[in-house]
Amino acid sequence: QVQVVESGGGLVQAGGSLRLSCAASGRTFSSYTMGWFRQNPGTKREFVATMTIRWSGSNTDYADSVKGRFTISRDNGKNTVYLQMNSLKPEDTAVYYCAADARALGIRSATIPESYGYWGQGTQVTVSS
Repeated sequence: QVQVVESGGGLVQAGGSLRLSCAASGRTFSSYTMGWFRQNPGTKREFVATMTIRWSGSNTDYADSVKGRFTISRDNGKNTVYLQMNSLKPEDTAVYYCAADARALGIRSATIPESYGYWGQGTQVTVSS
């Protein structure tokens, strides 16, 4: 069982920045596929960013709506993945969820919520205009 815990959400003005953190348990964290998703009430969980692991290194992918503004990174020594969010917009307001899977998912599968086996409880991000 993998435990996933997010932190770092909060209230920020438009144009500001936040960094979300996600700690995941497990001795093989360095090979986990990690993803960030977000959701508003009454809507489907939306892909934000992912980092997958390959023998040649890591691959990342982002939703078009956040490309150039958000960056996913990881610190394997701390079993933690980060989501740096810059130039935030009111439409970025949502509950942000971190997801983990012990498998090396393909980059396309890693954008689909159902591909992940483990989820955090979510952290609220509110961007005021």
